[in-house]
Amino acid sequence: MTEAVKRRKKLIEGNVALIVVDIQGGSVKLLEEHGLTGLSTEGWVEMMRESKKLIEACRKADIPIIWFQEFHRKNLVDFGRETDGAEAIHSLEGDPTNAIIDEVAPHEGEYTIRKTRYNCFMGTGLEFWLNGVNVLPGDTLIFCGGMTNVCVHYSAAEAHQRDYHIRVVEECVAGSSRSAHEAALEQIEYLQTGARTKLADMLEAIREYKPVRAQKPGNFSGLT
Repeated sequence: MTEAVKRRKKLIEGNVALIVVDIQGGSVKLLEEHGLTGLSTEGWVEMMRESKKLIEACRKADIPIIWFQEFHRKNLVDFGRETDGAEAIHSLEGDPTNAIIDEVAPHEGEYTIRKTRYNCFMGTGLEFWLNGVNVLPGDTLIFCGGMTNVCVHYSAAEAHQRDYHIRVVEECVAGSSRSAHEAALEQIEYLQTGARTKLADMLEAIREYKPVRAQKPGNFSGLT
């Protein structure tokens, strides 16, 4: 590969949206006392606090924010193969730790999408939401949340294959373990040079951001 191909591009190419992936737990108090049912919470509180800085910067810059919440029915009808791996049953309706953490909860005008698979694009209509805020293939998607090696990884890889520029802010994601977190970040960077980025660098890019096309909101209402 030539140096020209390897050269990093701008952190934000074209228009941009922030994808907040599964920052669930109900509240910091609930998370610290009970964890996330069926899932690891290593580094989760630290990730949430760093993500809050990113989220607030995007709000200030009028960058569209799309939240994802993993959500499964109590009768497990929509689980599929998810429990064939290391994860136990998790993200069930009615579980107080399945709610998005209060300390970073969506604001009015932001969009929340429930998903039943790790990939944020799969069965969610995400591309229509992105079209509605004028973020198209060739533009940039910023990712934060969890888990780095599961939902963030698969969603970022899908976005890459749909021709978006992907940016995963390493302080703003957490994995099932530190080693899994690092391995996933390496894989994401392998897919797209410059995809792995630091929070300080992204905050600076957001401060300087100017959309290349008007980012009018679509006619969508956040789910409750």
